[in-house]
Amino acid sequence: MKKFRKIAAVTAAALASVSLLSACGGSSSSSSTTTTAAAAEGEQSGGDGAAAEVEQIDLVFAHINAETHTWHKMAEKFKELIEEKSGGNITVTIYPNNQLGSEIETIQSAIAGMGDCDIVLTGESMQTYAEELGIIGMPYAITSDEHMDAVLEGEVGQELEDLMQSAGLKVLGAIKRGPREITSNKVINSPDDLQGFIIRTPESKMTMAAFEAMGAKPTPMAFSEIFTSLQQGVIHGQENPLANIYDASLYEVQDYVIQTDHLRAWVYFAISDARFSSFSEAAQQMIQECATEAIDYEHELFLEEESQLQATLEEKGMTFIEVDQEPFKEKAVEGVLAVLSDKQKEIYEKMVAADPAAN
Repeated sequence: MKKFRKIAAVTAAALASVSLLSACGGSSSSSSTTTTAAAAEGEQSGGDGAAAEVEQIDLVFAHINAETHTWHKMAEKFKELIEEKSGGNITVTIYPNNQLGSEIETIQSAIAGMGDCDIVLTGESMQTYAEELGIIGMPYAITSDEHMDAVLEGEVGQELEDLMQSAGLKVLGAIKRGPREITSNKVINSPDDLQGFIIRTPESKMTMAAFEAMGAKPTPMAFSEIFTSLQQGVIHGQENPLANIYDASLYEVQDYVIQTDHLRAWVYFAISDARFSSFSEAAQQMIQECATEAIDYEHELFLEEESQLQATLEEKGMTFIEVDQEPFKEKAVEGVLAVLSDKQKEIYEKMVAADPAAN
């Protein structure tokens, strides 16, 4: 927590200090007393007087992506919905682009529950707190959107949400991501072409094991450092969904998209469990409803953008390389299975068995 506060303080120097103090200073506490004006406004906006029952709460929402990303648009939709439905009693301050630190640092802050950061978007990075959650980053475990739905809505989905909560984050919903692809400045047709290839990965033991098994040299670093590292030749390539490749302008420093589809995963829209538990039942219900609506809004945007992203990136100069995914899958899965715990293997087997196409 001390480290996070230090980073947040550095960030504040580059921001408008009054704005940041306003965002974080009052977020560490909530009041059950609402003003008459706020209650009246709530009755007008909510129609049923629900806003009048909600205490004053300041929420801080941090994520790693740019303002153009659908995750940021989702955050803005959540802010719009909750502030309108609560009659202004619940406010949201959004910090995109790692402004409050890396994903790991904002997770730490949310778990601490001090109000410096309340809402985060995270997935396999939570393995730091519950090893089993790393399975979200298992390569080739999910084969389609339908398969992902079956996992999230079934036994595995509930098990993972329980693990998130035991680690200190309350899951408000899951955001589906597009398949992750490799980008590079050379053509890659098989794992043999990855020998000695320095690739940026997130801090995921499974992702690193997968690329090591394929012969590459995985190098974890913050998302915000990718562009400069590619530009300076510190790394040769990276892997991300098309939306992240576009939003980070990686087409300016990478020539090829290698269509490995090596990971279909999701991130959780999660809130500090300590903070959430301290809110009234009415506030909790309102936050959940607005989060669900914002996630549905993001998914519509995602589907619309995903259908156009390849053409957009091609217009920007990138070439898409279709590959036989089986050799990549064989090496990646073999490499990761070797480092899985028994519990992770058990969850992985349940994930595979949930595939509707296999039943």
